[in-house]
Amino acid sequence: MILKVSTVDTIKALIRMGVMRTVTQTVDFQTAAQVATILGIQVRKPKEREASPAGARISEKTDNNATSRPPIVTILGHVDHGKTTLLDAIRGTTVAAGEAGGITQKIGAYQVESDGRKITFIDTPGHQAFAQMRARGAQATDIAVLVVAADDGVQPQTKEALDHARAAKVPIIVAINKVDSAGADVNRVKQQLAEIDLIVESYGGDVVSVEVSALKGDGIPGLLEAILLVADVEEIKANADKPGSGIVIESNLDKSRGPVATVIVRSGTVRAGDNIVIDTVRGRIRDMIDGFGNSVTEAGPATPIQVMGLDGVPQPGDKMDVVENDRTARDLVEARKKLKDQRGGVRPPPTIDSIKHRVRTGDVKELNLIVKTGTQGSIDAVRRVVEPLSNDEVQVRIIHASTGFVNEMDINLAQSSASAESSASIVVAFETDVQPGALNQANAHGVEIRRYNVIYRLAEDLMSAISGMLTPETRQAVLGRAVVQAVFTVGRRGSAAGFRVTEGKITRGANVRVVRAGKVVVDAPISSLRHLKNDVREVALGFEGGLTMTGFSAYEEGDILEAWETQTTARRLPQEQRA
Repeated sequence: MILKVSTVDTIKALIRMGVMRTVTQTVDFQTAAQVATILGIQVRKPKEREASPAGARISEKTDNNATSRPPIVTILGHVDHGKTTLLDAIRGTTVAAGEAGGITQKIGAYQVESDGRKITFIDTPGHQAFAQMRARGAQATDIAVLVVAADDGVQPQTKEALDHARAAKVPIIVAINKVDSAGADVNRVKQQLAEIDLIVESYGGDVVSVEVSALKGDGIPGLLEAILLVADVEEIKANADKPGSGIVIESNLDKSRGPVATVIVRSGTVRAGDNIVIDTVRGRIRDMIDGFGNSVTEAGPATPIQVMGLDGVPQPGDKMDVVENDRTARDLVEARKKLKDQRGGVRPPPTIDSIKHRVRTGDVKELNLIVKTGTQGSIDAVRRVVEPLSNDEVQVRIIHASTGFVNEMDINLAQSSASAESSASIVVAFETDVQPGALNQANAHGVEIRRYNVIYRLAEDLMSAISGMLTPETRQAVLGRAVVQAVFTVGRRGSAAGFRVTEGKITRGANVRVVRAGKVVVDAPISSLRHLKNDVREVALGFEGGLTMTGFSAYEEGDILEAWETQTTARRLPQEQRA
């Protein structure tokens, strides 16, 4: 047996629990876990896995067949700072003029060429959609271009856009737009950026900034050159020879064409006629349209396409996979629907206790905080409390801090940053309230909001929480010692040790070191423990008993049996110890 536990011992443990089973019958996980605990074996329930071809694919970074692909760029920034006009200038079309009020109303994706190389642009209606895609596990962007108007400077939505880009952990390029406008002050913009820890190269930082005039087209070649330079540094790659996969950035139900999804191909190649699965939507590609309205037969990495032929409308952020055939697509959709039903749809809120558990199991390495306060001065007070809490195991970061009520944008940011690998997020409301819409959204999507009015309460709570997240200290504690007085034959090949306890106690479930002539002969778990003819949990000081050990039977009279177990001790932050 893999665990080296006899079937007899297993069935005995089941009988003691009142469960009658034979060797060939099965039990549920909870019962099996209880039996394992009785036998001194630690178990962990395996995670449910989604049958997805994307899960089995090789990472692009380790794929030897991966080659450079066009970078995927998202334009972010404050409203009316010229995001759409900038993209309009880049792709040489007149989209902005057709938008209601000059503001982008839907997501578009376009591919342009510069110096013989392609760049894919995603034009979003703001960082809210950017966050919503990431909240669904989508990472569609390689580079974020933060647009700041030279005549308006850094505005609240500029800061929020920056926080979203940082949460996505993508390189940032600053495009200082409207440099030809009256009242434009490029140096003032750079100073304001430095105040929010975004230091451009001309100020001694490492963030690329480009001065442009989207209306006149000035500086556009320099911006494209900067994007390609950053892409080269990041070594953005993909394997075009494998089945395609991508991310939905927009979807709608067209009266004449049916369900339509705009997809960015992340890797592989997608071809007309391919069978695809997007979450629980499936179909066979009937037609593909590129970003300029042309019908195409195939699309490689970083190519934006509109896909038709689906049996439903997917959600932005859903992942698309090309599968072998329609039967595979049906099976995959059924497996995903079944898994969703088992999970009950909405995940439970990420409470401090649940985050502690995830940290201990290695699932979380970062705790992200979205902080909203009643006054600007309170932000600094909260930062002074939070920043010293980071340590080698858990990084505590404030990814966004501003004044005002907690709103839906804050919940979006918490949800998107929590979905990133090894991260968890909580919204902290200090001396402020929560908007009803944000509260409803937080409850629906499982985002925890913690409210405070006293700074030391916040400090105590966070210190206690982070201390609970630290990996406990472990040590081997000796439970007792015994001396072997006799050796008995058990079965044809095995043997048992008859002993008398000289210190402490010998406990079933413990490990035992057999010490002979001052040297450890073996260290193995106890498989059975008896006093007289009875199975017992422990043998106390001064009493005699018998034991057998897993994988060892060469006992000798005079051997010292040293029983031990692993004990854990909770750790505390240095700040708590000083307090």
